[in-house]
Formats: sequence, C-alpha cells, structure tokens
Amino acid sequence: MKIDVYDTYAASKSGKTIHFDVLLPNGDGKEKAVTFAREFLEKIGESADSLKQERCNFCHSENADSQLQEYINKHGHYILQMEGCPNPFN
Repeated sequence: MKIDVYDTYAASKSGKTIHFDVLLPNGDGKEKAVTFAREFLEKIGESADSLKQERCNFCHSENADSQLQEYINKHGHYILQMEGCPNPFN
C-alpha cells in the first residue's frame, strides 16, 4: 500500500509547537489530512482551530509496512506523533 505523508504543525494552548504527521492512503488528499489532524488535536485536548491549513502539507509518499497498512485500512489514517505531542504509550 502506498501512503501519503502530511507534515503537520499546530500551536498548543500554552503556545508550544505540536508537530505530527498524518498518514493517509495515497490520493486521499489534503482535505482529509486536515480533518484527521483537527480530530487528533481535539482528542489530545487542544483546539482544532490551532491548526491552519497551510501548516498541514504533503511531504512525500512511501510504502507502508504491513502493520501500518492494517491500521490505516481499519482507521482510514495514522497519526505519527512527534514534537509536543502527549506520550502515546500513556
């Protein structure tokens, strides 16, 4: 499965940077990436309005490994948490 990676930034309520990637099936488009990014921000207790569309940009496409492919098939996307995100293992 080929996936598209959207490099995404938002500002937290405390003013810190939140950086994560939205991974989607190839061709799903920026609009879906922004929707999933806003949902993620709300899920972690941040404002969806802190995400500006110009801060969610296509980065590249790559092949997904079988685990990631299975997750995306089930959920429609995957959020790869990076800077300023809550610990995903809590």
